[in-house]
Formats: sequence, C-alpha cells, structure tokens
Amino acid sequence: MDITLLVQAILQLVAGIGIFLVACQMMSSNLESASSARLKALFSRMSNSRMLGVGIGTAATAAIQSSGATTVMVIGFVNVGIMSLAQAATIIYGANIGTTVTAQIVALGLGGGGGISTSVIFAAFAGLGAFIELFCKSNTWKTWGGIITGFGMLFVALSLMSKSMDDLAQLDAVKNFLASVKHPLLLVLFGAILTAIVQSSSVVTSIALTMAVTGLITLNQGIYLTMGSNIGSCVVAIIAGLTSGLNAKRTALIHLLFNCFGVIVFLIAAWVMYLVTTGSLDYGIIFERMFPGKPELQLAMFHTIFNCCTVCIILPLTDYLVKLVCRLIPEKKTAQVEDASAPHFHFVDEKMLRTPIIAVNQVKLEIENMAGVAIHNFNLSMDVISKVDFDKMEEFEQNEMQLNYINRNLIPYIVQLNNLPISEEDNRYLATAIRTIGDLERVGDYATNITEYAELLKNFNEKFSKDLIFEVDQLRETIGSLYQATMKAYMDQDFTALEDVNKYEDQVDEMVARIEKVHLQRLMDGVYPASVGQVYQEFASDVERIADHFLNVAKSIRQLHVGED
Repeated sequence: MDITLLVQAILQLVAGIGIFLVACQMMSSNLESASSARLKALFSRMSNSRMLGVGIGTAATAAIQSSGATTVMVIGFVNVGIMSLAQAATIIYGANIGTTVTAQIVALGLGGGGGISTSVIFAAFAGLGAFIELFCKSNTWKTWGGIITGFGMLFVALSLMSKSMDDLAQLDAVKNFLASVKHPLLLVLFGAILTAIVQSSSVVTSIALTMAVTGLITLNQGIYLTMGSNIGSCVVAIIAGLTSGLNAKRTALIHLLFNCFGVIVFLIAAWVMYLVTTGSLDYGIIFERMFPGKPELQLAMFHTIFNCCTVCIILPLTDYLVKLVCRLIPEKKTAQVEDASAPHFHFVDEKMLRTPIIAVNQVKLEIENMAGVAIHNFNLSMDVISKVDFDKMEEFEQNEMQLNYINRNLIPYIVQLNNLPISEEDNRYLATAIRTIGDLERVGDYATNITEYAELLKNFNEKFSKDLIFEVDQLRETIGSLYQATMKAYMDQDFTALEDVNKYEDQVDEMVARIEKVHLQRLMDGVYPASVGQVYQEFASDVERIADHFLNVAKSIRQLHVGED
C-alpha cells in the first residue's frame, strides 16, 4: 500500500469535511438573517394541522440548512410549553425532508458531462460571494454575499472530498476492505456512528455520494450508509433533550424513534425483496434503473424518497407515537406540581439561542406575557384597595414573583442573544427590550404599593367612599384601555395605536391632576379623614406612574424605525 497516497487522501478528506461544515454554518447563519421575517411568520402559524407542521419543518430546515437546528429549536418550544408533542413530531418529520436539499445540491455539483465541471462552476461562487461581502456596504448585500460564499464553499469541500476518494480508489487494500463490508446492518451502524461523531448527516451523505461516484462503494452500500446517517443525526437532539424538561426529553425520543422506524421499515422491505426475488433485486438495482448512469442522483433521490416515504407512513400514527413516548418517559407528578407553581419562562428557552431569529421573536412573546401578568396584578391590586379584601393576595404574590423572575433572567438572556449573529432590526429591538422589561417590572412594583395602601386602610379601619371607588374604577378602566393600546402598538409596531396610548395617558394625567386639586377641599369638607386622603393621593400618584411606564413601552417602537426615544 502507498502510505503517502493514503495519508494525502485522509488529509484531503479531513480538509473537505472541515470546509463543508464551515460552509454549512456560513449558509445557515446568513440564511437565517435573510429569511428571518419568513421564519418568524412560519412558526407563528403553528396549529394542529399535521400537514402544516410537516410543511413548516421542511421549509425551516431548507431555509437554515440544518435539521439539527430545527429539531433543537422545536425542543425549546416544547420545553416552554408553547408546542404540543404532536405538533413537534410533525415539524421533526418535515425537518427530515428539508435536510435532503443538501444532498440534492451535492448531487448537482457531482453531475458530470462535457465541458467545465459543474462542481468547479459552483465552487467559483465562493469567490463571487467573498467579493460581495468585502466591497458592498449594505448589510443585506453582505448577508447574500455570505450565503453565496457558503454555497460555493460547499463545492470547494466537495472537490476535496472527491479528490480524496479518487486517491483512495487507487489503493487496492482500501477497495478490498470496503468491498468486504456489505452487510446492511453493519453499514447502517457505521453511518450512524460516523454521523454522531461529525454531528452532520449532510457530511456523511455527501461522503457517501462522492464514494459512490468514484466507485469506492456500490450504490447499495451508499444507501445503507445514508440510512444510518439518519439515526446518527438524532445525537444533537438527544443531547439537547437530556438537559431539558420532561417533554423536551420526549421530543428527542420522538426524533430517535421516528428515524429508527424509517430505517427498520426499509430494512425489512429490503429483506422481503431479497427473499422474494432470491437476491436479484435490491434498492441499488431499482434506483440504477430509475436514474441510469447517474450514481450521485440515484443516491440523492433515494435519500429524498426514503425520508418522504417514512413521513407518509408515520404521519397517521403520530398519536400512537406520542402515547408511546409518554409511556416510555412517564410523568413525575410531584415534579409537575412544583414546576407549575414555580416562576418560569413561558416562551423563552436556552435551546432557542441556536436559532437567534426565532429566539428574538420568543423574547417579544415573553415580554407580551410579562405585560399581561403586570396588568393582571394591577387589576388585583385595584380590587384589594377598593374592597380592602386580601383573599387574592396569594395569587398576587405569585404573579409578583413571576415578574421578578422574568426581570432577573430575561435580561441576561437578551444579552446572550445580542452577541449572536442577528439583523440590525433585531439588534435595535433587543436594545429597547431591556428598558421595556424594566418598565413592566415597575408596573408590578406600583401594584404592590397599592396593596400596601390597602393594608394602611385596614389598619386605620377605613375604606374608600362610594365616590372615591367610582374614581378608582374610572382610573382602572382608563389604564385598561391604555394597556390594550400599548400592546397593540408594541406587538404590531402600530403608530396609530401609539396615538391612542398618548390620548389615554393624558386622560390619566387629567384625572390625577383633578384628584390632587380637590384633595384639600375634600379634607376641609370632611369627605374623608386625613389618613384616608393621604393614602388616596399616593394611590392616584402611583396609578399615574403606571400609565407613564406603559407609555414608555409603547414609545419604544419609535427606536425601531428612527433610533430615537
């Protein structure tokens, strides 16, 4: 054996794998930025439609070129409880279809024919994209330059791997060894292990494609290696699931069982086909007849058909798959009770940081949820002070703990997210989000003050008169309208709603100013004693501050457009 040739081939293969992984990462991050709005829209349409789930998983994975990233993102959604296991399963199905796009791209590059090689033409895109990134000032053009560069680098890597396989094909010892490994189970196992090591089924499928084209392995061997890569691709999801909650673990298990199911079904079909035809028909022969003279297309098409068929078979069985994983990973009742009462995120999860554009959207939803908790506590505090009734204080205190939890933990999460590759628009949004969280936390603090004023009334053995309660209800109603307009402005970047926010905030100011104006006269007329008057005046002042903080939340949308307060 020529040791020098073997070492050179191995080094070229390692170099090719390295460039391939970097190219995939470059394409993934830039495609995420370019398609951020569409991806956000995709995941906002999540429903109970199984076909829609498959479509979302396919489109998202095709966009970001990583089924692993899609699956980990789905685990994050399940972990915070905004996606059911059945919904997660359908998106995982779609992710497996979406990941076949890379194999089709590689097959296109490996296509032969006269003239200049297709692979060389596409490899030149790496230089074109690099020039765009270097000389274009527009961030949009720079993003597209990164996508084009990554696309070209895929074929640079492909050329290195193909050259490596050509060199290995000259070594009789290597050919004899590979020819001896024919058992389907061994090939599936080898494909799974190799994928688990490199953590990319696209790399393993691409290696199998180049080996098949150069004649190092047969098409049938490449098919079983590709099937094994599907199982190995579950490692990323399993690792993510192990460090998350109960349903996240179940989601990772769904991914593993789904991929194993597909492989088992196709292995059984291959065995039956072998018995019936006494070995004269296998997958390799079938796809050679379907796409004659195109080994790269034969393997890529098997990969696509294999994943599509697996999805078609298991989609109607989704409910049974969910029940199975729930039995395999049973629920711990005591842990569930503890988790339900403890403060926690409802939309944000650490796993989502792998897909920054989705994580930004989840931050916005978490802030919307925080605002809902804040206004709910405000309404509870208004009940407490109107009736001097403390029956709902346990609920109030749990909500206050939730507000404090979000305030303490969401800001560090945003800082982490801000250091990841995100668009300028998302960067501006995150800058405003930190201030918004502070404003909403202050709303909760002022609601706490109002309950403390109720405690003073109780100690004084006093209550607000009917006239004062009427004014309290007016303030509550106006703050409620202000909150609704605030959230419409904030969530939809609606400047018409911002005008309504200003109008309602002015109304609150006018009400409080009127209360302060008549305060002294009420004391003189004996409408309320001095102790009650002081409580009522401080209460009205805090309601005015709550209105100011909601106004700050709404006004933050101005910075997203013109960068000013």
